[in-house]
Amino acid sequence: MKDNLDVKIVRLEPLRVATTLGFGEGPEGLAWDKLMQWAEPRGLMTTTPPPRLFGFNNPDPMPGNPVYGYEVWMTVGPEIISDDVVQVKDFSGGLYAVTRCTGTENIFPTWQKLVAWVENSPHQSARHQWLEEHLKVGSEIPESEFVLDLYLPIVG
Repeated sequence: MKDNLDVKIVRLEPLRVATTLGFGEGPEGLAWDKLMQWAEPRGLMTTTPPPRLFGFNNPDPMPGNPVYGYEVWMTVGPEIISDDVVQVKDFSGGLYAVTRCTGTENIFPTWQKLVAWVENSPHQSARHQWLEEHLKVGSEIPESEFVLDLYLPIVG
């Protein structure tokens, strides 16, 4: 992985999202499976434009404990309402430092580099939600080709 980061400052506009939560060891797959099993029969994965897909730890992993949570978001229109599988909520958006990460083995090191980049930049960290935008989705994607944009909140 390159030591230098290509970082863009991005204002993420408000989003209406359907969310699911996975909890356990490796909760990402649990959360994604739940969301896809809900979205695919409704045709939500084949809309134009396609939905944006985000995820983040919720709650964060704790040292020595392999159990944590992962929440996933899919952008949806006003016709989608909460049900027994998804919760629909509005996210107010915000300003972010964003960089791309390829390969699951690079997620944590890239987050560390992005945090260091912000600490050494004129920008200050903010408190709105950290996000991982999933750009390639599907169980058939090899881990080495997994692509995320990492969104680190900054003051705007």
